[in-house]
Amino acid sequence: MLLHLHPQSTEEDIRETLSWLAAHNNEPVYLPGAGSGRIVLLAPNPDCREQFGLLPGVCKATPLFSPYKLAGRESCPDDTIITVGRIQIGGGEPVVMAGPCAVESREQTRLAAQMAKEAGAQILRGGAYKPRTSPYTFQGLGRAGLEILAEVGRELGLPTITEVITPEDVPEVAQYVDVLQIGARNMQNFALLSAAGESGKPVMLKRGLAATIEEWLLAAEYILRTGNRQVILCERGIRTFEPATRNTLDLSAVALARALTHLPVVVDPSHGTGRPELIIPMARAAIAAGAHGVMVEIHPDPCSAKCDGSQALNLAELKTLVYEVNATGKLMASLATERMEKR
Repeated sequence: MLLHLHPQSTEEDIRETLSWLAAHNNEPVYLPGAGSGRIVLLAPNPDCREQFGLLPGVCKATPLFSPYKLAGRESCPDDTIITVGRIQIGGGEPVVMAGPCAVESREQTRLAAQMAKEAGAQILRGGAYKPRTSPYTFQGLGRAGLEILAEVGRELGLPTITEVITPEDVPEVAQYVDVLQIGARNMQNFALLSAAGESGKPVMLKRGLAATIEEWLLAAEYILRTGNRQVILCERGIRTFEPATRNTLDLSAVALARALTHLPVVVDPSHGTGRPELIIPMARAAIAAGAHGVMVEIHPDPCSAKCDGSQALNLAELKTLVYEVNATGKLMASLATERMEKR
């Protein structure tokens, strides 16, 4: 159930209505927005149905049909913009997140961060805890990696993002970085989703290897239910029969997610293709499809990388990517303006 609030509703009206709804077991969630916002009832009490439209500040009550009650545009038609430091994700300009797959050393991370900064990337990525397919490959430096990433990010003025892999790790990881990442293999780790949401930090949720769009958005719902509205969706490719690329980057998912949800959407063409010659073209295509940004892997010496060196970009390639992503973003904004003027 969705309760639409009068534009003239006061804070007292909203507090009184939320209190009444909670007391009568309706699980209300207030969503600020245009006018005075809306109230989503996650579990509307049938016995209260006749009262919903009569509550203080409420102008009408309508059914909510979307299975993802908080992530869907039905409950929140306006795009969500997430602020990370001085960067806005979901705003008018595309965001580039770049860094090494894994934090290997302080020197390697600093060199990669300098590459990112010089090329114009706005957020530094780096893995401290690595959930690897093989137990015999590099698993990350753990807390030492977090300390390095945080130190280098502060030194260069770059916000940081890293993956968290267990609910128990969330409090520690949240102390060090600006954005928490939930990897594809953990997309339906519901305890982790809830713990990440409760951290209060922005959370980037990668789509699972074989997840449907609905499953992806319902996973986001677990984070949103904690009261944390700072969720970023990331398309990183799905597993198909095609062996020529590491995964199949599903850019139709980007356009569809933009239509279905108010949450920002970014794309990871590094994991989506696994081939450096495809990363820049797919980054351009991602922005054209409606993505708010891209996440890519870089390394100062890809040949010596402890993981995913084959898909890491060098400085020249990263500069090209940033330039072309920004150019594509400007073109798409111009086309959107033209469409609006023709209406």
